[in-house]
Amino acid sequence: MLRNLIAKDIIILSFTVSVILLTACGRNSMEGMVILTEGRLTMVNPDYITGQGWRNLPQSQLTAIDPSNPSAVADVLTSDFYSASSPDISFDGSKIIFAAQKNQDDPWQIWEMDLRKLSSRQVTKLQDDCVDPVYLPGNKMVFSRQIQNDSLKAGYTLFSCNLDGSELRRLTFNPHTFFASSILKDGRIIAISRQVFPSVSKANYMVLRPDGTKAELFYDCTEGNELVSNCQETVDGKIYFIEREQTAGKSRIVSIDYNRPLHSRKPVSGTDGDYTSVLSMSDGSFLVAGRIGTDKKFVLYTYDMKNGKTGSKLYESADNDIIDALLVKAYERPRKLPSEVDFGVKTGLMLCQNINVTGMNSPETGFSLPLADKIEIIGVDSSLGFVKVESDGSVYLKVAADMPFRIRTLDSKGSVVNGPGGWYYLRPNERRGCIGCHEDSEMVPANRYAVAVSKNPVSVPVHFEGVKEKEVELE
Repeated sequence: MLRNLIAKDIIILSFTVSVILLTACGRNSMEGMVILTEGRLTMVNPDYITGQGWRNLPQSQLTAIDPSNPSAVADVLTSDFYSASSPDISFDGSKIIFAAQKNQDDPWQIWEMDLRKLSSRQVTKLQDDCVDPVYLPGNKMVFSRQIQNDSLKAGYTLFSCNLDGSELRRLTFNPHTFFASSILKDGRIIAISRQVFPSVSKANYMVLRPDGTKAELFYDCTEGNELVSNCQETVDGKIYFIEREQTAGKSRIVSIDYNRPLHSRKPVSGTDGDYTSVLSMSDGSFLVAGRIGTDKKFVLYTYDMKNGKTGSKLYESADNDIIDALLVKAYERPRKLPSEVDFGVKTGLMLCQNINVTGMNSPETGFSLPLADKIEIIGVDSSLGFVKVESDGSVYLKVAADMPFRIRTLDSKGSVVNGPGGWYYLRPNERRGCIGCHEDSEMVPANRYAVAVSKNPVSVPVHFEGVKEKEVELE
């Protein structure tokens, strides 16, 4: 009984101190403050460079500082949690969602905190670790959930749910691990994605709609580098993030243009420092969490993005590394995208305009590779069948929903021409189209009628016939 009373007193005292600190700063809200994730990166192995190692960091915590008075004592927001990290701010700036362990042996779950009352409530109550929550329009959120013994051989998988934890939905169905999610102003989720089966690949930024449809590559990380942070989209159409050089053990700030993400990479900083996150402030300035020069720990710096130079040291924790930073303010609400998912439909449709168009083959540059006679659709554990390619190279498929598959092309003798490439999946009732196989993602499709659509789509798996679909009444 005495132990319980002491624990309650500590929690009450922590809450009282938080309120006193906010009052001392002359604030009746936390608007304009910066919320930090602090933790000891030395407590994990060097895998923190992949952006995953520090997401389950023991005894991490969320703190708040006033950037106009950084010498003031930081306000610990999660003193009643064993570990907490990865906060995201609500669009009106009044709440945050974050990943946390209430007790040391608990799985990581998603919590929401009211920033005025400094009170928290648990959103997810699952047996698996849940990290990296992000607010979605419509009182929803997306997060990464690690499913044990997943039949799709995935790692951390994206899920969405309402902010009360209801209507839990899985969004990704390929053998990739997804983490460090953000939401773009256009309403799409952007996340770091890494293939984990049949082999581990480098991490790239993938985008998808909040219902899991239209998943595609957004940014292809340069060879030898690793993505380590959430991205930061600014009002001028730039997207900033951190790339780490695997061999040099250093990282740099990189920018891309929203309109041409695959062809606009620009290193902003040199490789004289090591960074974990970048934050855009309301006045257009930037803060970075970094370890510069003789720094022993990652600290919070101002940053001159125009000239690519580190500014003054804004805040340094006495014991911890600064892992990421979040500005408390109201944000422009992203677009709320409509969903085409219909769970009464058991398949999705995919049209490839010309399977022979690749990074090496195109009508403009010529076809140096043999033309494909057929394609093989490959699942996680077996081949799903072969499909004849039409005379113009087009293929029209009707694929079982939420089933991961890859495609490789074969010539008339059965020899492999190209692939298999990356993983696809189609949500129920999803319609997808592509120009070719490994083509430039910014290529505009030719304005022509594909022969394949003059016929019924080929079912995949090829023996997948007679599936009863939802009946649609036509008026």
